[in-house]
Amino acid sequence: MRSTTNGRSVALLSWCCQHRSLLTTAAKCALTKGKSLSAGTIFKILDVRIDCHPARRGASATSSRCTNPGGIQGDFMPGMEFATLRDQVAALQAKAISATELLELTIARIEKFDDKVNAVVVRDFDRARAAAKQADTALARGEFAPLLGVPVAVKESFNVAGLPTTWGFPDAEGWLPAEDAVLVTRVKDAGGVVIGKTNVPRALNDWQSYNDIYGTTSNPWDLTRSPGGSSGGSSAALAAGYVSLALGSDLAGSLRIPAHFCGVYAHKPSLPLLPGRGNTPPRTPTLPARPDLAVVGPMTRSAADLTLATLLLAGPDEVESVAYQLALRPPRGEELRDYRVLVIDSHPLVPTGTVIRDGLDRIARGLEKAGATVARHSELLPDLTLTAKTYLALLVSQFSAEVPSDVYRAAQATVAAIPPSNDPLESIIRGPFVASHGDWVASHGDWIKADRVRVDLADQWRRLFGEFDVVLSPITPTPAFPHDHSDLGTRTLEIDGATYPYDHHMIWISAATALGLPSTAVPIGHSPEGLPFGMQILGPYLEDHTTLRFAELIEQEFGGFTPPPGFA
Repeated sequence: MRSTTNGRSVALLSWCCQHRSLLTTAAKCALTKGKSLSAGTIFKILDVRIDCHPARRGASATSSRCTNPGGIQGDFMPGMEFATLRDQVAALQAKAISATELLELTIARIEKFDDKVNAVVVRDFDRARAAAKQADTALARGEFAPLLGVPVAVKESFNVAGLPTTWGFPDAEGWLPAEDAVLVTRVKDAGGVVIGKTNVPRALNDWQSYNDIYGTTSNPWDLTRSPGGSSGGSSAALAAGYVSLALGSDLAGSLRIPAHFCGVYAHKPSLPLLPGRGNTPPRTPTLPARPDLAVVGPMTRSAADLTLATLLLAGPDEVESVAYQLALRPPRGEELRDYRVLVIDSHPLVPTGTVIRDGLDRIARGLEKAGATVARHSELLPDLTLTAKTYLALLVSQFSAEVPSDVYRAAQATVAAIPPSNDPLESIIRGPFVASHGDWVASHGDWIKADRVRVDLADQWRRLFGEFDVVLSPITPTPAFPHDHSDLGTRTLEIDGATYPYDHHMIWISAATALGLPSTAVPIGHSPEGLPFGMQILGPYLEDHTTLRFAELIEQEFGGFTPPPGFA
């Protein structure tokens, strides 16, 4: 959305009218299309607070201007590096800080910390400075856009015109796309200042973020551990206090697992609520796609910011928006007491670590005290083993389409020669591919069979959401694990001292991905070692407002993001 010259665009008013769930009661009553809006009214509409430090809630910008008399030093505004997206927007509009100052603070933190974190691997500071200068000019004229002047980080897999897109493939190094991905365009149209791109694993195929081009990204909470993948660079950039908004994508937990490992927020939207055009491998056409599983989405440090970012980015791809518009249902409740909650912490295919299970139990008991209706079991819960099996079949058939025919035939022969396994998950995995060899052999016929099962499962989940509003579950069985660059097929996952296959990381995320459901990742605690961990909030299809609102309520009741030691 672009601002008009007087900063009171009809587009802003239209946006506010469309997203009334974000508005205060007074703002809802005051909205009149075409009416001039003051900065104060805009803040009421967005329900943001003008303050410079999260600890000073309610402080006015006039009484605490957060000035910088000594020039930009990188720490001139204590707390702004960890301010929420909304608070940064408010501070910019109140002129408590300029877009240039906020950007220089971001750059200073990256230059100070990123040698050890390695999150922002493609830096676009020159163009960012030019964009920040333009934002300051617009702010001086009284203009408004939802992200005007806010620094934003973009996952390396998204095309940004003039910046390399490699997906970690060395042979793609130096390839520069000519146009932005749709989500990048929407960020810029909303006034966001793109500061660069964040690290990914090769082919986006890991729950770590390292490759031969850019090296290894580390978790700000423990530099010896993974920040998650494949959006690990984005989650690390948020946790380290570089930006308040980053873009990511999710096929096998790539938004939710990094958020879980780094203690931040992420939203895997309903498929296909956010357009993925331009989040494509290097040298491939940037055409509209109809993904079967993969989504793109935002990552933030607060639940309310996640709601704002999702709504700004959502909506059909412009080249496919002829016949429909975005019109999501409102949340099923405004307070915790309005919600019927199912909490599940056990899975037939993988144990849940004690830390995660205890954290979910604490949340469940707290929800009961807050007045929510909480259940720990339901006969309506669909078969979780069948759900995971269906997800894996759909996932593997998607990748097998890229395998050369001779390799495909050889892989089929390899699979046929392997004896059955007594391990239920290994049997599931070995059906479509052999984990130890990485041989992808599912056919289109396999996909059709899996899709038929998915249709039936979707109906079962619909019936479940007739009795419950949200389902809470783990994201992975454990907090972040140590860096492990060994062969993918030989890696393991340790859960409470026992060893399990590395692929067990994707069991809990499978339901939302297979069925296209919204899933919001929220931080809920820390392990005895000080590592953050989270849970996911699953909701009914296309009812993203419900999981996002529930995430906001969880943050209000139990707390949310905290800065990692050494970065605050």
